[in-house]
Amino acid sequence: MKTLNDYLAMPYTIEVIPDDEAWFVQIKELPGCMTEVDEWEEILPAIQDAKRLWIELALERGRTIPEAVGVPR
Repeated sequence: MKTLNDYLAMPYTIEVIPDDEAWFVQIKELPGCMTEVDEWEEILPAIQDAKRLWIELALERGRTIPEAVGVPR
């Protein structure tokens, strides 16, 4: 069974979409794992926080957590 740290270490696909005066950021493999930031420099810390929260909640609720694309299962 994988731990939170195992999932956090996986190379998930981060999608960055410009949105007028902000940046919309999501992790492709984790449905609903997204955030929006005002500055480019905020993208990585913000999506890492969102990813951690998404995975923690999924683990607490016993939900299946998709692995990163290209990672052997």
